[in-house]
Amino acid sequence: MNAPLNPEQLRSFTPLNVLSEQQWRELRRQLVPQPLLAGQLLFRHGEQTGLTYYLLAGELLLQTADGQQQRLLAGSAASCHPLSPSLLRLHEVRAATDASLLAVDTATLDRLLTWRLAYQDLLLELGQKHADVEWLERLLQNPLFAKVPPSNVSSMLERLQRIELAAGTTLLREGESGACCYFLESGRAEVIRGAGSEQQVLAELEVGACFGEEALLADRPRNATVTLLEEGVVLRLARQDFFSLLKAPVVAEVSLGEAARLLAAGSQWLDVRLQEEYERGHASESLHMPLQLLRLKARLLDRARTYLCYCDSGKRSASAVFLLAQLGYTAYVLRDGLDVLPAVQRDALLCESGSGYLARSGGRTERSG
Repeated sequence: MNAPLNPEQLRSFTPLNVLSEQQWRELRRQLVPQPLLAGQLLFRHGEQTGLTYYLLAGELLLQTADGQQQRLLAGSAASCHPLSPSLLRLHEVRAATDASLLAVDTATLDRLLTWRLAYQDLLLELGQKHADVEWLERLLQNPLFAKVPPSNVSSMLERLQRIELAAGTTLLREGESGACCYFLESGRAEVIRGAGSEQQVLAELEVGACFGEEALLADRPRNATVTLLEEGVVLRLARQDFFSLLKAPVVAEVSLGEAARLLAAGSQWLDVRLQEEYERGHASESLHMPLQLLRLKARLLDRARTYLCYCDSGKRSASAVFLLAQLGYTAYVLRDGLDVLPAVQRDALLCESGSGYLARSGGRTERSG
């Protein structure tokens, strides 16, 4: 297999040339030249694919639906732009000579470009102040920031308190109250629940991770212990700043009526209550993922699907939506939870009892009992 191309080899391609070094690293596995033999068809007119193509070497023949033809030569000004980039291809493209192409996932590229263009002014401003722009880019790659306006991010950065910590430091302790959340600027941290033989490692946090937010969203004690595995730096964000700058734009709420419309369009209920609560009564075909296990089980969900989270008060489901946003899922919270629903609506919603439904690998849904 050919070696991946480096950024310098791709600087002439638009709009790839606006991506950052961090974003190039994310695309690295896709930056591999693909051969196309003379006479071989790349795609037909009207075809829809999820790839964006660039010509690296050789010559292509492009033909429109009415038979008009043009040749595209690698290295020309026209070859610096994507091939027939519309959703439905406007050309049939075939190799006139042996050629080499770059194929990049269109959805990934769109996400990176949208992020880059939204935050480029902020990154430029911080770079002029000699701030650690690379760390900020890693932080902002967290999918939850796709929903946070740049002005909120700027305000958040001004309010963060930087704390240096030694390896082995326990920053959060299970059962304690929470008045803030944190971002990991450097080092590694471990998330653990329970003690002794009941101890369970939930996750190892990477640079840019947000943690400690669940206690704020649920207004409950910390549900896990976070310890630094090596020397590191964290940034502390106070409760009120978290709510106004991050929660408000990230945790979207829906009414029961709005949820019904989303369900009709293919969304699914996600019950984040305890097992006993779920078994007593749950929404029709709702998946069950208790909040305390969601970080572990979320990988089983379908990224192409929208999830509607519910619990009694709405606080646990708000935590679930915030966590799912960080993991790149689309989710909404049932506004104010089940407790505010009239008895008739609540009984109609929680119409099933028993062990219910579980998510399996690949987003499949199975009856658990």
